[in-house]
Amino acid sequence: MENKNNLGLWKINFILIAAAFAVIVIGFLLMTGSSTEVEFNPDIFSTRRIVIGPMTALLGFVLMIFAILYKPKTKETK
Repeated sequence: MENKNNLGLWKINFILIAAAFAVIVIGFLLMTGSSTEVEFNPDIFSTRRIVIGPMTALLGFVLMIFAILYKPKTKETK
């Protein structure tokens, strides 16, 4: 029998990719901060911006790799 799915990815892969992309965006949003030349804002060195944001973005990139490589279990009928 021919494989009816001509794409290399299944529907679950696209769902996982979208979730991983959302985690990456959340990580970058957690890293946002501002400091100007006129006024220094020490809040840019907070734990959220230095540790939690980058780790969240890294987790999103790892999830993206998993989402692309994930192959769902299918029942093969002969």
